[in-house]
Amino acid sequence: MQTHHVTQSSDGPPALVGADRWLSKLEDFFALLASLCIFALMILGIWQVLGRQLFNAPISGYIDLVELSMATFAFMAVAYCQRLGGHVRMDLFVRMAKGRLRWVMELITTVLPLLLIAVLIYYSWEHFVRAYDSGDSTIDMEYPVWPSKLLVPLSFSLLFLRLLIETFGYWRLILHPDATPVAVPQILTEEEIARKEIEDSKGGA
Repeated sequence: MQTHHVTQSSDGPPALVGADRWLSKLEDFFALLASLCIFALMILGIWQVLGRQLFNAPISGYIDLVELSMATFAFMAVAYCQRLGGHVRMDLFVRMAKGRLRWVMELITTVLPLLLIAVLIYYSWEHFVRAYDSGDSTIDMEYPVWPSKLLVPLSFSLLFLRLLIETFGYWRLILHPDATPVAVPQILTEEEIARKEIEDSKGGA
């Protein structure tokens, strides 16, 4: 697995740059909500253990709350991860390719997931509608599960937009291989990773 980094450049089509920045803010917001959910779940777990051990008063429906919260941190930050190139992928052949061939390979490996996510959006939305219409709920406290299931198509829709923007970004690079990459993750070499870490450490200091 190689480390990736998104190019934050304005040397590209204004529409593409603007769409990338607008979507990045939305992705950051979703990732923040996911992290807050994880933090709240951690506090809830501590409360559950202390309440049970010290006061013999566990939280009612704790398992149900954990079940409902899983969709939040499992899916809400997936587009954010895609933007940063944080997903696991095999990039041996992509790293070996140069110029237009490299961008063609990147485009293919972006369009295929785009089509898959489009299918998943449709079926996850149908799953949400079915849960909403039937009044599906958790087993113990009978909390409604449709809010949790709604997060899945919403998160996938955000990922779809990210992949769509990357598709246009790679298509632009196919037409102009020497252009500055915009709105696409880039593969960094070991030297570039080390240089970036040094720059980040200096900036933090």
